[in-house]
Amino acid sequence: MTATPKILFVSDANESDRAVLDQLSRDREVVLEQSPIRAMGRLLREEFAGVFVSARYLEQASHIGRLLESQNILENMPDGVVVLDSENTIIWGNSRMREWAGRPTIVGMNFYQVLNGPEILGPDFCPFHTALATRRSSGSTLRVADKYLQVHAAPIFDREGKPQNLIVSVRDVTQETLQQEKLARIHAAGVELADLSPEVLSTMSVEDRIQLLKCNILHYTQDLLNFDVVEIRLLESATGKLTSLLAVGLVPEAQARDLYALPQGNGVTGFVAATGKSYLCEDTTQDPLYLEGCANAKSSLTVPLILHDEVIGTFNVESPEPRAFTESDRQFLEIFSRDVAVALNTLELLVAQQQTAALESVDAIHSAVALPVDDILNDAVNLMERYIGHETDVIERLQRILKNARDIKQVIQQVGRQMAPAQAVLQGGEASKRPRLRHRLVLVVDADETVRSAAHSLLERYGCIVEAAHDGEEAILMVRNLGQGLQYDAILSDIRLPDMSGYQFMVRLQEMLDFVPLILMTGYGYDPGHSIVKARQAGLKDVLYKPFRLDMLLDAVERIVQTVPPQAEKSAPLP
Repeated sequence: MTATPKILFVSDANESDRAVLDQLSRDREVVLEQSPIRAMGRLLREEFAGVFVSARYLEQASHIGRLLESQNILENMPDGVVVLDSENTIIWGNSRMREWAGRPTIVGMNFYQVLNGPEILGPDFCPFHTALATRRSSGSTLRVADKYLQVHAAPIFDREGKPQNLIVSVRDVTQETLQQEKLARIHAAGVELADLSPEVLSTMSVEDRIQLLKCNILHYTQDLLNFDVVEIRLLESATGKLTSLLAVGLVPEAQARDLYALPQGNGVTGFVAATGKSYLCEDTTQDPLYLEGCANAKSSLTVPLILHDEVIGTFNVESPEPRAFTESDRQFLEIFSRDVAVALNTLELLVAQQQTAALESVDAIHSAVALPVDDILNDAVNLMERYIGHETDVIERLQRILKNARDIKQVIQQVGRQMAPAQAVLQGGEASKRPRLRHRLVLVVDADETVRSAAHSLLERYGCIVEAAHDGEEAILMVRNLGQGLQYDAILSDIRLPDMSGYQFMVRLQEMLDFVPLILMTGYGYDPGHSIVKARQAGLKDVLYKPFRLDMLLDAVERIVQTVPPQAEKSAPLP
């Protein structure tokens, strides 16, 4: 017996199509579908002898035809693709979705039922409803057992412009999500490396803090990164030497090896420290840079420890397996190493905390007295100018005032050093870092009180004896009445003084001194009357551009004191 032909009739059964429907139904099985999308789903899973499409659906029928032509592409896509109706029922789905669902067919089933009720993680907790309601695409992330799926739903509009169905793409983002979660855990661990409460810190010595940091680094390296062989070295900026902070799993020879931040002859560690670039050694037997660290190591990964864009050390891990480290491992270790660098910096700050607390009060007292003492000096030299040649006893008294005022500052500094704890003085021995500045007498000339105060604070920290003047005339008097056989080792002057330019001030000094140790201070691009050009032609030694860093100020003063001719050198006026 011949089967009755089956016809798919795509129409809303309007009056104009009714006659055709009645005629076909006499000797054929007619399946009526009012939705073109549903009709497409039927065509993909059922066999029909023919298809009737209402004229009203011709445009959509053309679209369906194109979709059908693309069926093979959709079937073999690595992502899942489904077509849903307004009730989240699957009208059509590709092979990837059937594979994830573990079912031979998914048509007619609820989308979430197919995936066994996944957990919706957001950001949109009703992505399909949102897409239909807003007429815009929406998305979310689903968790299905140990898999993470990212869904993207886009509405399909009928001929009247109303959203009736959804095309949903489903992508497996398990690897990306797990990597992001691991990154978050690594960062959280890094933050905890030096996260200690004030109560805990107060009971810990410096050695205890260092040991705790090393234990935390090792714990998180093994637990989160799964690295068992670890070496961290810190860079000594003065010598370029890389000293060992933490070494686990290395042979004794490797741990004791002297390494420097040099691209050649110092292994991968020296190369990374010198270049600031990570280095993945996939096969130690073939890599000319590699020096033995772990016994029988076949691969290694080394990243720089970077703080404020400067290399402060290296972080090295090794494995007995060749090509054991991936680009993801490199990324993870680089992120963790940044947190390690911050923790090491925090530790250094904690070590300096005792020094800061002990010396703060001394610095505060000295800062409070420095400018008033300068005022005493300025007033005294002004008075001396008036009485020179007239009142010898007045001059002698004023000279004693000058000496006593200078002694006051020195006594405050000496008492402060004696009051501070020995450890604080040792750690904060800034003067030992710039020995050429100790006991150097410096005159700062600037109308800005902030500049004069900062000069006291910064230069005296390194052992300089600082005095200040408000303008050029006052500075001339300070130089003239400094004392027999004495001279300022360095004179820092603003290029624009209230009563004269920097060049004019230099000319006045040259009339009094055989050697003028002058440094002019100016803002970038500002040189009224070409003062710097004239001063350079007249023998100016150095220029300091504002705003300047501390190291720039110290370097400038060091340069000027080293240019003092032998005949101009003298002993420091004060102990």
